[in-house]
Amino acid sequence: MRFTIAISQDRTPIRRNYWIWCFITLFGILWANTLIGTTDLHNWVLENTLTIAFILILIFTFQKFQFSDLSYLLIFLYLCLHVYGSKYTYAENPLGFCLQDYFHASRNHYDRIVHFSFGFLLAYPMREMFLVGLKYPKLVAWILPIELTLSISGLYELVE
Repeated sequence: MRFTIAISQDRTPIRRNYWIWCFITLFGILWANTLIGTTDLHNWVLENTLTIAFILILIFTFQKFQFSDLSYLLIFLYLCLHVYGSKYTYAENPLGFCLQDYFHASRNHYDRIVHFSFGFLLAYPMREMFLVGLKYPKLVAWILPIELTLSISGLYELVE
C-alpha cells in the first residue's frame, strides 16, 4: 500500500488504490449519516450542493488528472468537516459547542474552523494541480493557491 505525494512519479490505479476506496467509503457513511440525522434539511441541501459539484468534478476529471493520495486525504478531511457542519448548521454544531466550553469562548467557532480548513487543507491539492497537472512554474504554483483561496472565500462569504 503505497501512499503517494505530489512529487511521486506514478499513481496507483483506482482499482488497486486502497486509500481512495477507504476515503470514498468513510465519506459515504458520514455523508449518509449527516442526511439521516440533519436538523435542517434545507440547510443541508444548500451546504451540500457545492460538495456534490466538487465531487463530480473530481470524478469526471480523474482520468485526465489524478491527485496524490495525500491530496485526496486532505480533500477528504475538509469534506468531512464541511458535511459534519451541514448536519446541524455551523452555528449549532455540537463539536463547536464542546470547543466553546473547553476554550471558554463567547460563541461557537465551528464555522471558523471549517473556513480555516478550506485554505489549510485544500492549498496542497491546489498546488499539486497547478504544479503537476497544469505544469505551472514552481513560484506560480505556490502563489495561485493562496490567491484562489482568498478569492473563493470572499465569494463564498458574499453568497452566504
